[in-house]
Amino acid sequence: MRLSTKGRYAVMALVDLANMGADRPVALADIARRQEISLSYLEQLFAKLRKGGAVRSVRGPGGGYMLARPADQLRISDIVVAVDEPIRATRCSPTSPEGCMNNKTRCITHHLWEGLSLQIFEYLSSVTVADVLNGNIAGANDEAWAERRAAAE
Repeated sequence: MRLSTKGRYAVMALVDLANMGADRPVALADIARRQEISLSYLEQLFAKLRKGGAVRSVRGPGGGYMLARPADQLRISDIVVAVDEPIRATRCSPTSPEGCMNNKTRCITHHLWEGLSLQIFEYLSSVTVADVLNGNIAGANDEAWAERRAAAE
């Protein structure tokens, strides 16, 4: 399972925002340039992030965006959910009692993928923006982890 660009870009932008604007608003154009993300795409994401309570806007000269709460209180899952990124590995709709099969039943591996989705959400809920900024991610400083990751790419 992979997050779409919507979820990944939202997280990248908010980590950049936390890094550059802890005490002052940051212009979206600056984030777009540093993270190589389209400004118009960021504008769409930040409208959702603002509505979802992850950021707040500051108008006027020197305006831009700031985190709505401290980086150590903003979970990665909050960001992903704010931009309507589904965190699920099943084909089934989470709001429907019907399954993904033609006969409306759940597939034989449904519970496996549903469990994976839950694990992903729990992991993203355990990591804050501050954790990402500070490199406090499980395995991030582990040499063996880095080698496995490089081999997988």
